[in-house]
Amino acid sequence: MAQEKKFYSTTTAEVQATLHTTEQQGLTKAEANKRLTEGGANSLVAKRRKTIIERFIDQFKDFMIAVLLVAAIVAGFSGEIADAVIILLVVILNAVFGVFQEVQAEAAIDALKDMSAPMAHVRRDGELITIKSEDVVPGDIVLLEAGDVVPADLRLISAQTLRIEEAALTGESVPVEKQTASLDLQPDEKISLGDQTNMAFMNSNITNGRGTGVVIATGMQTEVGRIAGMLNQTDETKTPLQENLNSLGKTLTWLILFLSVLIFALGMLNQRETLLNMLLTAISLAVAAIPEGLPAIVTVTLALGTKRMAKRNAIVRKLPAVETLGSTDIIASDKTGTLTQNKMTVERLFTNNQLTNASESKADLNDMTVQVMTLANDTKMDKEGKLLGDPTETALVQFGLAHKLDVAALLKQLPRVDEVPFDSERKLMTTIHELDDGRYLIATKGAPDQLLMRATQYEVDNTVKPMDDTERDLILSTNTQLARQALRVLGMAYKVVTELPVKIDTDTVEQELIFTGLIGMIDPERPEVAGAVREAKEAGIRPMMITGDHRDTAEAIAKRLGIIGDHDEAAIISGNELDDMSDEEFAKRVGDYSVYARVAPEHKVRIVKAWQKRGKVVAMTGDGVNDAPALKSADIGIGMGITGTEVSKNASDMVLADDNFSTIVVAVEEGRKVFANIQKAIQYLLSANLGEVLTLFMMTILGWQILAPVQILWINLVTDTFPAIALGVEPMERDIMKRRPRGRKSNFLSGGLSQSIIYQGILEGAITLLVYWIGITYPVHANGSLAHADALTMAFATLGLIQLFHAFNVKSIYGTIFHKNIFSNHSFNWAILASTVLMAATILIPGFNQLFHVTPLDWHQWATVLGSSFSIVIIVEIVKFVQRRMGMNK
Repeated sequence: MAQEKKFYSTTTAEVQATLHTTEQQGLTKAEANKRLTEGGANSLVAKRRKTIIERFIDQFKDFMIAVLLVAAIVAGFSGEIADAVIILLVVILNAVFGVFQEVQAEAAIDALKDMSAPMAHVRRDGELITIKSEDVVPGDIVLLEAGDVVPADLRLISAQTLRIEEAALTGESVPVEKQTASLDLQPDEKISLGDQTNMAFMNSNITNGRGTGVVIATGMQTEVGRIAGMLNQTDETKTPLQENLNSLGKTLTWLILFLSVLIFALGMLNQRETLLNMLLTAISLAVAAIPEGLPAIVTVTLALGTKRMAKRNAIVRKLPAVETLGSTDIIASDKTGTLTQNKMTVERLFTNNQLTNASESKADLNDMTVQVMTLANDTKMDKEGKLLGDPTETALVQFGLAHKLDVAALLKQLPRVDEVPFDSERKLMTTIHELDDGRYLIATKGAPDQLLMRATQYEVDNTVKPMDDTERDLILSTNTQLARQALRVLGMAYKVVTELPVKIDTDTVEQELIFTGLIGMIDPERPEVAGAVREAKEAGIRPMMITGDHRDTAEAIAKRLGIIGDHDEAAIISGNELDDMSDEEFAKRVGDYSVYARVAPEHKVRIVKAWQKRGKVVAMTGDGVNDAPALKSADIGIGMGITGTEVSKNASDMVLADDNFSTIVVAVEEGRKVFANIQKAIQYLLSANLGEVLTLFMMTILGWQILAPVQILWINLVTDTFPAIALGVEPMERDIMKRRPRGRKSNFLSGGLSQSIIYQGILEGAITLLVYWIGITYPVHANGSLAHADALTMAFATLGLIQLFHAFNVKSIYGTIFHKNIFSNHSFNWAILASTVLMAATILIPGFNQLFHVTPLDWHQWATVLGSSFSIVIIVEIVKFVQRRMGMNK
């Protein structure tokens, strides 16, 4: 059981000694590898997966398959050995295909899980490195900061304003403030997880501050591992998408069962068939007509779609999100790193009341503006000299390095002793440094407007003066000037104190500051984003920008990217203006705004809900801890793979591996493709099944000889499986990003698909019946029984081949198939070829005739079959042409 040694009641030194590790050095890489080999990966053991044999057996637990097995047994005992063998063969092949589809779907999902595995920051051999969380071992020293997910159970060694959200374990919604002292308990005294304030537990979320901990348990030995062990004993739940498909399948099942019973009753009344034959026919029709493989085909199509998206840097964490992506109306995107390059560069410097270009600035470490921007900074430097950290902060350090300043010497001379971390509400960050004379330098950087509210003095030419309205107006006008140039502006301030307050927070250290200067930085837009914004607009999708930056900065970038026009200033709203609006007023006016400036993460939830009230499907990006509520509220929450916190990634439906807006548009494109391909498979299967039902129903009504059970099952096996799967990988239609979004209430049968299924199913049945009528009206043989046998063979061949020709029709609901890319889907081509060969083999290969109750056909009969089967392509093309003329494809 996790924590048997009660590490929470021992000192940090004792914990490190017990685990043979130290905070400064951590484990050696050799020792870490040894412990990983001995203890196993730091991962939760998943519920045992079924073996191939178990999966195969499960395929026979379906009600309709069980009925078919009974039919095979009945046929065998009745002397119809050939029928029994073929029915069993069809059942076995269906089971094989079912297992194959399940395995393919799981393999695709597993690949995605590997891609989105979380990372951990650990110290080994004295170096800070980043590794996969599954490689963390007991004794590792783990560094934690706001936004991280705790990779294992830890005993905390250090904690600076560290708060951890542990609701999943304790049910306590408020984050727990952590400390490092051991808990003074009696030997047998037990304590709840929520009261273990010096512990951090696997999969809990860091909401504030930073800290360091030593790993005391991994994998199934953790507290969450114990819970996972219990969860593995529960059954899996189905996604809403699967539930909808199951609902559709149940409706179709009952409808087809009713028709099968009706056909059986009518057949017996006509007295043209034996009781056994009619029973087998009704059962075979029910099994063939019910699209039992549809959920598996949909899952495979979704899984393949996610694999394609992953190759294009869009990692989908939840399969149903692929389908939802295709209906996106709104893409609300962060600016920094998504619309821009996330490579901030200092462009302008305002210090000593002078504004200069950064390249021309004569900066030195005696300038307090330069000191503050270097000290109030969490940037780290690796051995290769690469700067690691927030792009804004690395840009500030890079400024000093570019001016040949000894940044490392300054940091060594003025060591940090405490801090007030940045948060999105006050928009400030403060660090505290000890001076040589025992005093303390407080360095604060942040939003100029927030800084000015706390500054009582300012510095010019090493002289400190009282802040007055003239100076304040100069600072604010300079800030506005820089912002209008699309620069991100940060203010710098400081003060020196003789002693530190007992409690370090914004009220005690971020007051009565000395303002020293402004820094103007730019994060250039990504060159490919403007094209992606244009493509999104052509697709009927509204791109929006959400940023914490100044209004003028947001406006400039939005205009460069084409999100708003040159004269669309009214389309911009600030966070303060949003706060002044009621939810009702904002819901009415949300359509007016495309750019949200100076907003906090909590505003995102209001934006999402306002658009959703209008019936729109909203995709929302986020990278911070506070973005999690908005990501969960959005129809598609999109996390940032590079700059995003683990909290935001876990709250997301999709993660951008490259943090790029254009990848969102690519994902929407793929989502539309996946939805369209699922629709094609549904259209193909349901229209074909409707054609089969109508054919047998009318044959029974007219008193004609009906198709044999083995013929029905063979058509179902040959025509349904391969082509339907191949349609799931159909290439994207050329105009797919020219169409309007489907809308929130759309489903797989919307967009005219249900009408197409009905008329095309009727058409298939009518053509098949026409061929049968031709066969008996214009017989090749004078013998009546042979004429009926030929006619039935022609109907059998037509019903199979017409479905294969129809597969070409469903490549597009309304678009023509006669273009140069008609054969671009090689999987589809091979599927059609294989199915055609299997259909023809039953008639052309000697010895199969008796098995399938068919007769050889002459060339006249084959011409009738092929011509009639192909006619569905011509008829459907004509209908599509009329529909396009009527604007039904819009």
